[in-house]
Amino acid sequence: MTNAAAMATNTAPQVTRPGLLMLLLVMLPLATSVAEALDAGRQITQLGHKAWRVRDGYFNAMPSAIAQTKDGYMWIGTHGGLLRFDGVRFVPWEAPAGSKLPSTNVTALLGARDGSLWIGTQGGLAHWAGAMLTTIPAERGPVTSIYQDPDGNIWFGQSTVPHSTGAFCQVVDAVARCYPGPAGTPRRHVAAITGDAHGVVWAGTESGVLRWRAGAMDEFPTSGTDDYVGGVQALAATPAGTLWVGVPQGGPNLGLQQLVDGEWKPYRTAKFDSSTLPVTALLLDEEQTLWIGTASEGLYRIRGDAVDQFRAEDGLSGNLVYQLVQDREGTVWAMTSGGLDSFRDLPVATLTGREGLTMTEVDSILASRDGTVWVGGADALDALRGDRITAIRPGSGLPGHQVTSLFEDRAGGLWVGIDFGLTVYRDGRFHPVRTREGKPTGLIVDLTQDVDGAIWAETTGETRKLLRIENETVTREYPSPAMPAARRLAADPAGGIWLGLMTGEIARFRAGRLETFSYWNSKAPSLDNAVTQIHVEPDGSVLAASPLGLIGWRAGTRRTLTVGNGLPCDRIQGFVSDLEGDLWLYMQCGLVEIAKDQLQAWWRTPNARVQPRVLDSVDGVHAGFAPFVSAARAPDGRLWFINGAAVQMIDPARLATNSVLPPVRIESVVADRKTYWPVDSLRLPAGTRDIEIDYTALSFVAPQKVRFRYRLEGHDTQWQEPGARRQALYNDLKPGTYSFRVIAANNDGLWNEAGATLRFSVAPAWYQTNAFRVLCVVLGTLLLWLIHRARVWQVANALSARFDARLAERTRIARELHDTLLQTIQASKLVADSALAPSADPKHARRSLERLSVWLETAVLEGRAALNSLRSSTTERNDLAEALRAAAQDDAPASMEVAMRVSGAVREMHPIVRDEISRIGCEAIRNALRHSGGSQLEIDLIYGNDLRLRVSDNGKGIAPAVIARGATGHFGIQGMRERATNIGGTLSFVSTAAAGTQIELIVPGNIIYERPSRQARAASG
Repeated sequence: MTNAAAMATNTAPQVTRPGLLMLLLVMLPLATSVAEALDAGRQITQLGHKAWRVRDGYFNAMPSAIAQTKDGYMWIGTHGGLLRFDGVRFVPWEAPAGSKLPSTNVTALLGARDGSLWIGTQGGLAHWAGAMLTTIPAERGPVTSIYQDPDGNIWFGQSTVPHSTGAFCQVVDAVARCYPGPAGTPRRHVAAITGDAHGVVWAGTESGVLRWRAGAMDEFPTSGTDDYVGGVQALAATPAGTLWVGVPQGGPNLGLQQLVDGEWKPYRTAKFDSSTLPVTALLLDEEQTLWIGTASEGLYRIRGDAVDQFRAEDGLSGNLVYQLVQDREGTVWAMTSGGLDSFRDLPVATLTGREGLTMTEVDSILASRDGTVWVGGADALDALRGDRITAIRPGSGLPGHQVTSLFEDRAGGLWVGIDFGLTVYRDGRFHPVRTREGKPTGLIVDLTQDVDGAIWAETTGETRKLLRIENETVTREYPSPAMPAARRLAADPAGGIWLGLMTGEIARFRAGRLETFSYWNSKAPSLDNAVTQIHVEPDGSVLAASPLGLIGWRAGTRRTLTVGNGLPCDRIQGFVSDLEGDLWLYMQCGLVEIAKDQLQAWWRTPNARVQPRVLDSVDGVHAGFAPFVSAARAPDGRLWFINGAAVQMIDPARLATNSVLPPVRIESVVADRKTYWPVDSLRLPAGTRDIEIDYTALSFVAPQKVRFRYRLEGHDTQWQEPGARRQALYNDLKPGTYSFRVIAANNDGLWNEAGATLRFSVAPAWYQTNAFRVLCVVLGTLLLWLIHRARVWQVANALSARFDARLAERTRIARELHDTLLQTIQASKLVADSALAPSADPKHARRSLERLSVWLETAVLEGRAALNSLRSSTTERNDLAEALRAAAQDDAPASMEVAMRVSGAVREMHPIVRDEISRIGCEAIRNALRHSGGSQLEIDLIYGNDLRLRVSDNGKGIAPAVIARGATGHFGIQGMRERATNIGGTLSFVSTAAAGTQIELIVPGNIIYERPSRQARAASG
């Protein structure tokens, strides 16, 4: 089968070596790295590993190439196209409208330094820069690798190219220029291209290696590679000029080799011979650690003389490795036949059986003063010294099966609890510790040594006991319940020991006296409450760990540290301080660091909140449960923890921080289920309701720990905290212009404050335009004016009805007075007049009748006066001005000059209103004449849209208190105000001692003026 046919059918590689290698020749470019290196002191299995497998549906076709562009995205080439990867989502890439790739089968990728992407395909090379896709004219052939030299030149290799110039090519002025070998013989297969910082370009061919230097070409053939199927497949250049060369067709003098000063040298160690290794990919990371991808054996890594391997059995997505690259954060990526894998440093390293630990159950740990880390568990006691692990097992020195506890005394002796007894490991042998009766001590859960040198041990079983041991013999036993059941012990520098109790309390035992300190109000012993570790500082401060939180005791002061103080959870398995004094808590939710200054603040203030650094499973922490001591600090500062199944280690002094700011990108805007690209000043159509903004941050160390903040200016008043969510959702945004800003922090909390910004606008619908709003305002104003007019008309009609009712009542009273009272008085007068006629007693009768006549005459005059007063308004025409003038003339003193003016066309008004206005005016005039003491009085009656009556004098004015409340015992001003209110008028007073007083009455004309209909009715009546 030809290579082209194999790619066209898109079938899996054949198992046979030649068919497999033909596939590799087309699919394996080599990329260089410019990032932080992984820790070479750890095995591959101790690195953070994640796999995206084809079988899990991450890829639409088999992946074949990978590269990172300057903007931070990872690009994945597959047999079915190109994918963009942000660490969370694989997004298919689409060519710009009107253009397409030479082939959808992507075989090589390069992220250039200018930010563009070079795309090698089965049909040729393409260049994508911004929104423009350019195809590089060349003879059709699958592109195997792409390289950019220090001067920015682009080089690429092709495979199975039958042209005369060869498959080693350079892009010159957007055209491919290909070069033959040194003797002019074309090379038909170039599977790998790389270079060094000195401008040397290396190319791996079917028969060896080409070197391009300053325009000249040299060739270094390899033996046994006459057939192109076995040609050089992978290259990696060191800064010193050494070239690592990989050949997938293993055999004598093949496999992995080095080209040093033109000489071939195979790589061999005492335990590793790479000459038969089927090498398909090479990568030198920043620490010059060599990563090797193979055709069938997975992944290797060479660190000096140390070699370790990682296969599909260990979790690799496939044992056939196509390509290796390292991104700018230091993560190593491996493209395999089964998918994509990433490897990164973890803050916490894990040690299990894969790394040499000899036990599957880990129960206790101890870091001795000589640097040895002792690990005890089921059927083994392991000693970790540097990179070596040695084990003492049953049958080879271990006197039992279960190592339960470990302790080092001040003399350097190692105390080991094994099964149901206690031993001292000395001179390569275990010496048993027994009671005075010669019996085993029982199962030991913890040990300590007091200031006097005595060893104290806590046992468990049917009866818990506290043991005091001297000279490797138990001298005193303190059984429960006299001595409360404990789980952890610690020596007090002032004498005695501290006990961490099963109840979650702590106790101090000194000079035969027991003192207990309660914290959680727990009384029943329970593993759910038991203290898991206790430690005493040289100053006497006590710290104890429990499932309920951290306990503190210092000079009688008690402290508790829980989630209420900022801890991420409460359950603490163990703890240890580092060399800087920071406290590390091994908890169910991870490994938590509390800085020394925060811990001191907690000692000073019980409610102080801490801001801990939390390392979780993403950082390599796999907290579990260990029944015995689970934390220790080695003399070199490394911290060791156990979780029941493995040993975990962190080195605070080498705890690297990811210093790469995560690039932030806004990827798309989805408005009402329609996708828009985030162009500058994006305009969304009118009526847009639901808006989704998709954004991302390109950090691949731990994408799930990337945190975001965003804010929509014009809508959000403060930053939103979505956590790791990469979408912002809005609905019912008002029309207008908005600016969306998003920032992100990487896994170590380093924020990219610049972030990304998108400006967009939402167009208004017709009912949301300013013109529509103005129209609504106008119509609303008109409606309010109509309502006001209707109300005024209603009030006017109501007042008119009231006036008509009052007029009718006055007419009725006048008629009654005329028809009854006046007639009776008139008749009485006639009788009295008759009595005045001559009679028997003329003097007496006459005097009486004269008096009666006077009184009756007076009654008649007063009755007629009242009658005229009630009926005059109903019968006389508009005489308001005359009435006011008469009032002024009748009472005016000789010293006051009175002026009366009438302005405007005189209009008829309702008689009741005219009477009320007349009475208000007359009252104002009389007050001015009698009380002002002025020399001038002016009366203005103005007919306009409204009726105005103004009475002004130049007298001494009225006191403000009198204007506000009236004079005591007088009701003139109060009556004027009441009359003005009754007719819907406004009465105002302006008075000063220097300028006199002005009283003004304003009555709305639409209320008091007669309408034509009323005038017609008056004329007809």
